[in-house]
Amino acid sequence: EVQLVESGGGLVQAGGSLRLSCAVSGFSLDDYAIGWFRQAPGKEREGVSAISSRIGRTDYADSVKGRFTISSDNAKNTVYLQMNSLKPDDTAVYYCAAQRGNIWGSTPFVMYNYDYWGQGTQVTVSS
Repeated sequence: EVQLVESGGGLVQAGGSLRLSCAVSGFSLDDYAIGWFRQAPGKEREGVSAISSRIGRTDYADSVKGRFTISSDNAKNTVYLQMNSLKPDDTAVYYCAAQRGNIWGSTPFVMYNYDYWGQGTQVTVSS
């Protein structure tokens, strides 16, 4: 059974840091790309960052470049999203998702390319 479980969310002040984890089971991170997405109240879900060990790629949304870092520990079946210099605009539910196709193209953030999704973890950044 495929599972993705996010953790590490919470409440943090602006300028602070959080590290999100996405623990996966039922497949190998050697084969699947992982994307982080977020959805703020009243807004559409948007891509934040993605990583593919298979094709050796990482990518970030412009809004988080230089502040967020994605990494993967394939032996632990876990992908991390280190979030620094957090802003109130980063407040959202953060989801990780897995795609077998490793479809990158001009952007890795096409949601229908992702086969499996986690339940999400809330990140709240206070001003």
